Amino acid sequence: MRKPLFLLCVFCLPCAALAQIDQASWAKLKGLTPGQNIQIVDASLEKHAGTFLSVSDTSIAYNETAGQHSIDKQDVRRVRVMETHHGHNTLVGLAVGAGAGAATGAGIGAATYKGCTQQSFCLDFISRGGQTGIGALAGFAGGAAIGALTGALVRSHTTIYTTPTKPATP
Repeated sequence: MRKPLFLLCVFCLPCAALAQIDQASWAKLKGLTPGQNIQIVDASLEKHAGTFLSVSDTSIAYNETAGQHSIDKQDVRRVRVMETHHGHNTLVGLAVGAGAGAATGAGIGAATYKGCTQQSFCLDFISRGGQTGIGALAGFAGGAAIGALTGALVRSHTTIYTTPTKPATP
């Protein structure tokens, strides 16, 4: 029993070490370029958004609509870079929406097909397969439009600094 537990610890320890991302380094903020969109969360959990100006060993400066501001290092809880990947997110949304819409439309088209049934006169121009195809096409178009719009509106952010957690004192 000890051997498998020991092996589990040996093999899982490197994975756990890799999972620990060092976001506690204030020096990471020096990699920001002026003009990048950032969000700063202060000690009172208030969010400040604006464009990055500069960073020193004691504070970070940013610009918002009300003007330039600076927050001291000890008052900063988290700094995020607010990025938009409109092109990539739009394409992913378009693909996912088109696939889901086509599948849904095809299912609805096949389920709602009503062919000619014991009627005296019936013109059945569209078969079950045709109606399924039309449903898939309509679902594809609608899903692609909704998915692309949703993808274009999605914003992503990367946390580059988090205040180091302090161990609880007994």
